[in-house]
Amino acid sequence: MYLWIKAFHIVFIASWFAGLFYLPRIYVNLAQETDAAASTRLLGMARRLYRFTSMLALPALLLGLWLWLGFDIKGGWLHAKLALVLLAIGYHHACGSILKKFEAGVNQRSHKWFRWFNEVPVVLLTLIVILVVVKPF
Repeated sequence: MYLWIKAFHIVFIASWFAGLFYLPRIYVNLAQETDAAASTRLLGMARRLYRFTSMLALPALLLGLWLWLGFDIKGGWLHAKLALVLLAIGYHHACGSILKKFEAGVNQRSHKWFRWFNEVPVVLLTLIVILVVVKPF
């Protein structure tokens, strides 16, 4: 049973992060867009992607919780991983907050800022995978 849960956890994590990789790219385009029709289309894309990504995050997190508590996984690496997972959840919520600002017509950030913001989930996922595979402590 452990391997099935782990496999589905990985699938949902990969899917969740795919959304976190793409959503800020839409924000880059929204920050640059001057055409109202194109902005409306991009907002619709961002809204649907955020909703879908949120639905993918829930089973990813629940399966991870099941792995942690149900199979008594321990180690210092796990504490570091959980801290990074909390940062990923915070990043996800920040994406939702940014989306609400775009929907309200309030954008206080440049497309360059969103390009840097887009790199955060790459760093988080890289560090999480290293912790899980290498278990350095």
